[in-house]
Amino acid sequence: MKSELPGDFSFSAEAVAIGASAGGIDALFVLLEGMPATMRAPIVIVLHLPEQHESKLPQVFGARLAVPVKEAEPHAPVTGGTVWFAPPGYHLLVEDDRSFSLSCDPPVLFSRPSIDVLLESCAEAYGNRLAALVLTGANEDGARGLARIAELGGLTAVQDPAEAAHKAMPQAAVAAADPDYVLSLAALRRLLHTVVR
Repeated sequence: MKSELPGDFSFSAEAVAIGASAGGIDALFVLLEGMPATMRAPIVIVLHLPEQHESKLPQVFGARLAVPVKEAEPHAPVTGGTVWFAPPGYHLLVEDDRSFSLSCDPPVLFSRPSIDVLLESCAEAYGNRLAALVLTGANEDGARGLARIAELGGLTAVQDPAEAAHKAMPQAAVAAADPDYVLSLAALRRLLHTVVR
């Protein structure tokens, strides 16, 4: 586990999965700022939201980013160069054929969509070509999924709990997964810009 990104950091991801909860919108604004229009990999995000409200995340982030931002739909291919958000009220999974599926299974750690469900499915689909980040949040969702990604050789990174608006989620991820990196949002942004090229 490293607390600084080395100057010679290099990793090319086939996909990036990100989980965030309380405080996550502000963290994602920082993390995704300046994403290059030439980015190659897809970025798939679960942000805990109230189930009963329509998500405005694609519109909010689409207005700020130079890359397409969409809500994931069942059976749609996980196309590169796009930021994908999980819809509210459903678990989001990536299948082995690199397409999305949605599930109405019960909430995990009181959350649907669940970060764990997304990360575990991405781990199986992408193996050691996956990069995953766990950000601020007030529960332990994401810890189990990040540990599975680590088992399969993917790149794992967690927002420094000392910087996070809510420490519980990154602390749980650090304890469960022993991630490759525990970094500030600014350093995570540099990591993300590198792995999506």
